[in-house]
Amino acid sequence: MSKTNNEEEIEVKFYIRSPQRLHQRLLVLGAEEVRPRGYELNLRFDYPDRRLTREHRVLRLRRDVKAMLTYKGPAQPDLPVSTRREIEVEVDDFDVARHLLEALGLEVSVIYEKWRTTYRLGAAEVVIDEMPYGIFCEIEGPDAATIETTARRLGLNWDTRVRQSYLALFETVKRALRIESPHLTFEAFSGVKVMPEDLGVRVADEE
Repeated sequence: MSKTNNEEEIEVKFYIRSPQRLHQRLLVLGAEEVRPRGYELNLRFDYPDRRLTREHRVLRLRRDVKAMLTYKGPAQPDLPVSTRREIEVEVDDFDVARHLLEALGLEVSVIYEKWRTTYRLGAAEVVIDEMPYGIFCEIEGPDAATIETTARRLGLNWDTRVRQSYLALFETVKRALRIESPHLTFEAFSGVKVMPEDLGVRVADEE
């Protein structure tokens, strides 16, 4: 997603019921669809002792229409939206990048999948993420005020915003439904019905 500078990510998520309605709302507001719906494969790397996870840091290799290597620092506490340091670099070859990280002693700790559609609305980037456990709208912008204004224009209840990462939500739903898979894949959730309360979230687009 776009950054306010090269090393900062400011965003928030919303759990939604109707991606079709949100898509129509975006078009009515004049949003531009900058990337059509596409599949993403994400590999999260860590050391065998899981030190990055313990320190709330993320090293991720993503493949969609290109391959990106991303580092994320811990989220800043007590802010209305998720704000954290982020450094991203595009890599030429997904498999070579994976082998390089593994050669440095890192290993894949979690695999997670999603389908993502990306829009631009004013100064904000808006995505619809179809996760194995539900559908989310993620909004990123230059500051919390821009994100809140965008959310309200889209008819999303600001009080239902989610600041946790998708993998943190995965840990919550794993405990709630006793899911044993270490990976957040569509196969792992095949036939599993996930309710908002299983994720610890509330629906943002209820009228």
